[in-house]
Amino acid sequence: MFEYKKLSQDGNARIWRFATEHGDIETPVFMPVGTKWTVKWITHSELDDMWAQIILNNTYHLYLKPWDEVVKQFWWAHKFQSYHKPILTDSGWFQVFSLGKWHINPALSWEESGKNGIPLVKITEQWVHFRSYHDGSRHFFDAERVMDIQSNIWADIIMAFDECAPGDSSKSYARAAMDRTHRWAERCVAQWKKNNALRAKNGQYLQALFPICQWVMYDDLREESAKFISKLDCPWLAIGWLSVWESKEDMYRTLDVVNKHLDSNKPRYLMWVGTPQDLVEGIYRGVDMFDCVLPTRIGRHGRAFSSHWDINLKNAKHKLSNKAIDDECDCKACANYSRGYLHHLIKEKEMQWMSLVSYHNLRFLLKLCEDAKAAIRAGTYKQFREDFYKKQET
Repeated sequence: MFEYKKLSQDGNARIWRFATEHGDIETPVFMPVGTKWTVKWITHSELDDMWAQIILNNTYHLYLKPWDEVVKQFWWAHKFQSYHKPILTDSGWFQVFSLGKWHINPALSWEESGKNGIPLVKITEQWVHFRSYHDGSRHFFDAERVMDIQSNIWADIIMAFDECAPGDSSKSYARAAMDRTHRWAERCVAQWKKNNALRAKNGQYLQALFPICQWVMYDDLREESAKFISKLDCPWLAIGWLSVWESKEDMYRTLDVVNKHLDSNKPRYLMWVGTPQDLVEGIYRGVDMFDCVLPTRIGRHGRAFSSHWDINLKNAKHKLSNKAIDDECDCKACANYSRGYLHHLIKEKEMQWMSLVSYHNLRFLLKLCEDAKAAIRAGTYKQFREDFYKKQET
């Protein structure tokens, strides 16, 4: 159903090409995040200019506002956003968790637990209850509903519904959450196949599903989850909940752990990772796809990626600098504007800096993936990784 082919490999680093209704994607690839139907401060023409291949939309936000009106009027995300390239949607669980703040006490009623307007999340075997952070209204997600919502969004790639156990979870809770997520994953696969059959019958393009390997920092649970997820009848695999709680060293070590047990014949997507260092290390360990809000988030605060470490353009030392953000970057911000000018925009609160620095950060990561791809083809990725760190040290 889903055409994908491994084009090259150097050690664990790989290049895949896979086809979607809205174009081919060639890995390694970074996906800019359009949380609420848009990548913040970036236009679609700019995404094309920086050679972005695919973006990510967030199911939780798309569902809550303005979901019903959009589905009724526009039918699908590409039409609503006027975006012509592939779109991946996440399952919404992370936002249910992070915007819920507290888990509800199952011994109390919603009304008792919801006093004083406290946001709530309640997890059961069947589904997850949560309140909207917009208006406190009650909603629920379960495996089947999340598959249906993503089908209605018409994303090219969709994610299975999973529970992200907190980083400080006890092992007993982490195991319970893992087992529950594995059962949800099987339900997601069944509903995804059902929806794809219906989509095919209606002449609609098929969607690809990523199930997600977890669990916190327990190596044996990670191994067990990697083996389980690899056996599911899905074209690709995802690795979740890394880079959220743990140190960089623990994240890389955990990638090494799961790398031995994930199916090497399927592309891999590492979720919520978006620093240059993490992309270099992830690709080195067999990761093919990445996403994160970090490039645009720090860009809006004046921080920029660089070959020689990150740069805080708010710092006074950049006031008189005629240097580009990065002399190896080919983005329009580096080609046309100095650090001194960007520093001026920030200090004068001229909002154009948010667009320019966000654009630079995204293009920096996309170019990093292109350079990594060239190194993989040449069989020199190990040297590429070493050279990356040598530059960072200067």
